[in-house]
Amino acid sequence: MKISEEKKALLATILCLIFMVIGFILEKSGTIFYPISFIVAIIFGGFKQTKAGLLETVENKRLNVDLLMALAAIGACIIGNWFEGAMLTFIFCLSGALEEYTTNKSKKEISSLMNLQPEMALLLNELGKTTETPVKQLKIGDLLLVPKGARIPIDGILTRGCSTIDEAAVTGESIPTEKSINDPLFGGTINLGEAITMTVNTTSENTLFSKIIRLVDEAQNTPSQIASFIEKLENTYVKIVLIAIPMMILIPYLFLDWSWNESFYRGMVLLVVASPCALVASATPATLAAISNGARNGVLFKGGIYLENLASLKAIAFDKTGTLTRGIPVVTDSVFLKNKQEGLNVLLAMERQSTHPLAQAIITRFDNETTTLYDQIEVKNITGFGMETTIDSTTWRVGKNTFNTQIGEKKELENEVARLQNAGKTVVYLFQEQEIVAYFGLLDIPKPEAYKVIAYFKRSGIHTTMITGDHEKTALAVASQLEIDEVHADCLPQDKTTIIKHQKETYGVNGMIGDGINDAPALANAAIGVAMGEGTDIAMDVADIILIQNDLEKLQMSHLLSKKLKRIVTQNILFSSSVILFLILSNFFQIINLPLGVIGHEGSTILVILNGLRMLKTIPLEKTTMSESKYSSQTADFVQ
Repeated sequence: MKISEEKKALLATILCLIFMVIGFILEKSGTIFYPISFIVAIIFGGFKQTKAGLLETVENKRLNVDLLMALAAIGACIIGNWFEGAMLTFIFCLSGALEEYTTNKSKKEISSLMNLQPEMALLLNELGKTTETPVKQLKIGDLLLVPKGARIPIDGILTRGCSTIDEAAVTGESIPTEKSINDPLFGGTINLGEAITMTVNTTSENTLFSKIIRLVDEAQNTPSQIASFIEKLENTYVKIVLIAIPMMILIPYLFLDWSWNESFYRGMVLLVVASPCALVASATPATLAAISNGARNGVLFKGGIYLENLASLKAIAFDKTGTLTRGIPVVTDSVFLKNKQEGLNVLLAMERQSTHPLAQAIITRFDNETTTLYDQIEVKNITGFGMETTIDSTTWRVGKNTFNTQIGEKKELENEVARLQNAGKTVVYLFQEQEIVAYFGLLDIPKPEAYKVIAYFKRSGIHTTMITGDHEKTALAVASQLEIDEVHADCLPQDKTTIIKHQKETYGVNGMIGDGINDAPALANAAIGVAMGEGTDIAMDVADIILIQNDLEKLQMSHLLSKKLKRIVTQNILFSSSVILFLILSNFFQIINLPLGVIGHEGSTILVILNGLRMLKTIPLEKTTMSESKYSSQTADFVQ
């Protein structure tokens, strides 16, 4: 059975620790063969890093900390400090194992995303017969038949028929879209209505889904500025240390009348005290503690760099549906003009035979208010409009206002409906014959915590944006209640990506929060991508942070956690750098010997680790300035 790289790294770390502990016990018990155990520990823990360091040096002509740590461990062993060498190796091996786990994730979810794209299509010929044809062989202008319940195989235009299309995979919107002649269709979306005919208007490699895959792939292969800076710093640091060691040995020996043994001894001490163990410990334990803290509170960070960058956040963009809002519509307004109880009984009987999200919302709202059950009625679906049934010779209809062409004659009713529509709400009508007996406003309303989180970021001076594939009126209605700074509506995945790239150029460190396939390119291109835990696999795969419980307040906690981490890491770096500089100078002036150097080096490491462990303490959320009465009034604006 093949072992993954992550498991190999973890196994090497565990074995290094085990043999290091065994060596320590043997040394304390006086066994003369204890160095063998330390050597085995160093081999297990340092083999991969040393190999990587040598390959990097030979192939890319650049030095790295992997090589320096190997030399530091060897230097410690040469001067007889076996435990120090093993400890240095173990700490660095542990860091490498964690880095392997967090950064070497393959793009396995890309293949699962591609599975949503149908491989075959039903090609229509001139005689109206269908032929199963590979999607890759389709040409612009081909006619295709899309059966009920099938995925649309490729981007195109609706040519014949009308239907309801589930476009959640592309737009992220939970409410299916009504499509009629000449409306655009997107590959990978689902035809919920009757069979339709479409005309292909693009090639398979240029479909919307293909663009999503390419955008994610490009973003994952583009190194960040921070990663490039770390590589340059690492190369410079190693060069300075490697130049300093022979100078430390030769200059005192040649010009200061030091003996060879003393010069070599001081060189080896320098190699130990100048090793970046304390510097690594300045960030790694604190970051791991913060990541553990986040996981305990429902937040998954895929790497410490994303947690650290969150403290520098300057702009944050939110998807609407499922992120700021519940993701399902609710009935916010209900007006019965006559026959309320009878209308409710018929309405619920009809809606129970539909799986449409609007129908489910109405059922949820009125399910406990019916008094008469109509179990045996026959409901007819009228594609693009709604449903109708006949009870006791009376025809009832529920759906769009196109059922009643006389609605415009009732000016007061028309004005009220216009008010609901201008507020971004979907209006559903109940008709008895040709007369409207009730109408309902439905909207995907904001989550309660959305108000608090947006208010927090605004107080923190962070620019807030909503980017959604939903219609402008609906987007503006939600954004105005949440007091979001900037709104972009009717956005396709490439539009979201363009906006995020622009914000990244404008603000530097920006964030994107979403939950759908359509959000994946934007999540990948943002400096920090945040996915909702109940979202799609691809969104969670490309994101840097995952809110496991779909709780937006955890994003606020994460930002506070990041700011605390930044303070602690800064303290640790300044302290550990000062200690290393002090030890180097003390070694040059022959003030310290190897034991004191080890105590100073390891002591500083332990102190910064202990300081970093303060990140395990749960971060309490800041209280918002929005009063309960204000929140209640904002909610009441939606639900009446």
